[in-house]
Amino acid sequence: MKVGILSGGGDAPGINAVIRAVVRKGIKQYSDDLLGIKDGWNGLLENAYMPLDFNAVSGILPRGGSILGTTRTNPFKREKGAEKIMKNVREAGLDAVVVIGGDDTLSVAHKMAEYGLKCVGVPKTIDNDLAGTDYTFGFNTAVTIATDALDKLHTTAETHHRVMILEVMGRYTGWIAVEAGLAGGADMILIPEKPFDMDEVCEFIKRRQARGRTFSLIVVAEGAKPKGGVEIVYSESLDEFGHIRLGGVGYYLGKEIEKYMQTETRVVTLGHLQRGGSPTPFDRILATRFGIAAIDHVHQKKFGHMVAIKGNKMASVPLKDVVGKRKTVDLELYDIASVFFG
Repeated sequence: MKVGILSGGGDAPGINAVIRAVVRKGIKQYSDDLLGIKDGWNGLLENAYMPLDFNAVSGILPRGGSILGTTRTNPFKREKGAEKIMKNVREAGLDAVVVIGGDDTLSVAHKMAEYGLKCVGVPKTIDNDLAGTDYTFGFNTAVTIATDALDKLHTTAETHHRVMILEVMGRYTGWIAVEAGLAGGADMILIPEKPFDMDEVCEFIKRRQARGRTFSLIVVAEGAKPKGGVEIVYSESLDEFGHIRLGGVGYYLGKEIEKYMQTETRVVTLGHLQRGGSPTPFDRILATRFGIAAIDHVHQKKFGHMVAIKGNKMASVPLKDVVGKRKTVDLELYDIASVFFG
């Protein structure tokens, strides 16, 4: 078979491990011809490809980013985009496409199936908010980076007697914030699933001060918002999937805390540092397992499905049960973290 591979949406550490696994098993076991599709769905619109063989994927396991590139292209926002993709797929001789992406990218795959495209999805998002799978690759790396940042901020916060606020990614869910905050000993964690009250935030800080603790560490997901308020936005512009750019809630918190308490605060926004660099061993292994399962799905003709992990076993989930849904933070885990607030 001739199988294409594309990665769409935001980059996540582990994409290259997926590509490597698909190529290695595709060639060794199935004698497949693998074709890399450049820059997500845009590559199928523009006929931008690269051949994938053993040499092309040699040494890419520990590399972050994607050797194929990625964009947030939505072909359904282009005139006759879906029809053009199908025409190009036929001309390229592709029998199937492995689609590595989050909800937006996989929603396109699901819609393209109606046009006859044979797709298998691989779940990718550092936010870990994709339905149908316990974990997405890239998430563990993001949590590790955020935890390391908290460890570093702890010493400077304690030395200078400050409130330190770490803003992490998490548009609609607070998975990174909760797990990094729990692992890094945060004194408070604010997430989109639970709008915060500034009086309560300040009360936690006062409680610590009353115990002689002269500093506090707060982790906040970028999509967290005050009760009765809205998300803090960095830019009003929308991407092709209708998403606004969030960012700035950390600085909002810092100003409010200083206003209410006259306590010195500092804010650190991790931003794209959470996406960059080498994937952790956990993410390398998970991404590799996803890639192996994806090429197996292709040959089992499980099109319109996404590979997933449930417990420690690989699973297959219909894309229709994944797209448009969101896996929010397990509030039992948040309750555990809240034991250490204040």
